[in-house]
Amino acid sequence: MIQIENIKIKNFNKAKPHKNLKSLLNELIQEDNHIIKSLKNTYKDSWDLKKIQKYKKLSNITLIGMGGSIMGSKSIYSFLKNKIKKNFFFLDNFENDKIRNIKKKNKLNLIISKSGNTLETIVNSNVIINKKVKNIFITENNTNYLRSIATKLKSDVIDHNNFIGGRYSVLSEVGMLPAMLMGLKIDKFRKFNDLVKNKFFLNSIINSVSNTLSLIKKNKFNSVILNYDEKSLDLFYWYQQLVAESLGKKSKGILPIVSKMPQDNHSLMQFYLDGKKNNFYTFFFTKEIFSQKIKSEGLLSSRNYLKNKNLQHVFYDQFLATQKVFKKKNIPFRSFIIEKRDESTLGTLFTYFILETILLGKALKINPYDQPSVELIKKETKKRLIRS
Repeated sequence: MIQIENIKIKNFNKAKPHKNLKSLLNELIQEDNHIIKSLKNTYKDSWDLKKIQKYKKLSNITLIGMGGSIMGSKSIYSFLKNKIKKNFFFLDNFENDKIRNIKKKNKLNLIISKSGNTLETIVNSNVIINKKVKNIFITENNTNYLRSIATKLKSDVIDHNNFIGGRYSVLSEVGMLPAMLMGLKIDKFRKFNDLVKNKFFLNSIINSVSNTLSLIKKNKFNSVILNYDEKSLDLFYWYQQLVAESLGKKSKGILPIVSKMPQDNHSLMQFYLDGKKNNFYTFFFTKEIFSQKIKSEGLLSSRNYLKNKNLQHVFYDQFLATQKVFKKKNIPFRSFIIEKRDESTLGTLFTYFILETILLGKALKINPYDQPSVELIKKETKKRLIRS
């Protein structure tokens, strides 16, 4: 097990390092690439801080977007909720009941779409926007629908970096403006400069990608995240899009599956342990400072081993016990243990998973930056709406 920042990582055990991965990773780190630049502490955000200051005191804020335009912010809010004293509402689907509740409380809309033409974002913003509520738009600096709406409403517009796709945008304006409005320290998120000097960080990524390549060769294509932290569910939904959309091309890639623990011990674990062996696993656990204590006086004698323990203790023992069973059954897994929940830790995780995904794409000879097939659905939906 290695320690990186406030994260303990236990790597996969087996595969030898792929011969080209070290050089591929070094090339990636040195790339003149807008995605890589957004991970650095030298990245220049495109907003005018003076214009944004007037919004920082607002406590009820709605984010409207789809996919990578909103999932990064959603994961930040969930993971760091204990540090945030504001109410954020996330609208990333067609949900009538949620829309009704938002309209009663809302003070600011933050509407995000790289293209400015995302159907669901256009529809939801149309329903939510009204004259009493302020709006900020984040979209590309070109002629698009949302930019035209912003001009009509005389709203503030922040330029979305044209060269950063949504799923990679969490440490650019797309994720950092919401983080700033949450009251978080955005300079703490961008950890790239320090991390690439850390040999344990780089070796861990190489180990992970080497093992994933080896597992793919053995027809193991499902990457199951066994998540033991409720506040990290949105982080792994972000990760799910990152991996699936970046690598699912040319009949290649891996399918990320988010599994909620210990709930799934009682539904999916039987399959994980004894079903078809086409999966590999990531265990994820976060240590909490405060945890509810078990009431010893309410326990029967048959459960005396629970005395003087809290929920965190029981949870952690389940986490370790499950890994022990996986090891006995020779099921491939790695694990992450988070020791401190803060901006720096989350920034490290974002950077780790982004570099890991891009490196895996390069090793598979896949372009990790595009998503050509998604556009087919958008075009076909537009055709049907025009005809109907």
